[in-house]
Amino acid sequence: MLVQLAMLMPNWMDPEFLLNWLGDWALWGTLVVVFIECGVLFPILPGDSLLFAVGLFIARGSIDVPLWLACVLLTAAAFLGNVSGYYIGRVLGTSLFTNPNARFLKPKYIEQTHEFFERYGPRALVLARFVPIVRTFITIVAGAGKMDPKKFFLWTGVGAVIWAPGITLLGHALGNVEFIHAHLESALILLVFISLIPMGVEVLLSRRRNKAAGGDGAKHAAPKHAATKD
Repeated sequence: MLVQLAMLMPNWMDPEFLLNWLGDWALWGTLVVVFIECGVLFPILPGDSLLFAVGLFIARGSIDVPLWLACVLLTAAAFLGNVSGYYIGRVLGTSLFTNPNARFLKPKYIEQTHEFFERYGPRALVLARFVPIVRTFITIVAGAGKMDPKKFFLWTGVGAVIWAPGITLLGHALGNVEFIHAHLESALILLVFISLIPMGVEVLLSRRRNKAAGGDGAKHAAPKHAATKD
């Protein structure tokens, strides 16, 4: 089933294909992808799965770069991508998100990201790293809202350090597991689905909170009505 889903994806969304196609430039190409996905208005890219694949390729020697250096460079790319998104937001605001039929810059994306930011505050910059689409647009929202630059740099830096090396190290740790080698495509697709879990959980929790708020409103309204009647 997972392999069939993988076949439906375009080649540039397949981390294994992308890294093999880049060859000796695999790490540098990954840095560009991470930079773009983390703030340059193009959210549909293989972020989590690509980082995982890089770690795995380093473990098996397909990418001949020290693991520590790869982690440092990937962290820098993730941080600088967010910084660029922040300043795009400060200059342009959310004016690019006006067409509901747009392929990527949909108004609903910026609305969902704004709600995410409002709910979690500055730490949303860390949590959003693990939520596809949100991690691209949250920097735009932070910039458009004129978030304090020092606070932004601090929290987005923490997120970059946790996200980029974390998933790369996970891929490296599993790089020598024979089962992962034998089922690499399935493992990468599974990772994509796992990365979507936080978004699904957030949707369910949001609905539950809305229902609870509606119930509380009804409870508070009853006594007020009774008091008016007396």
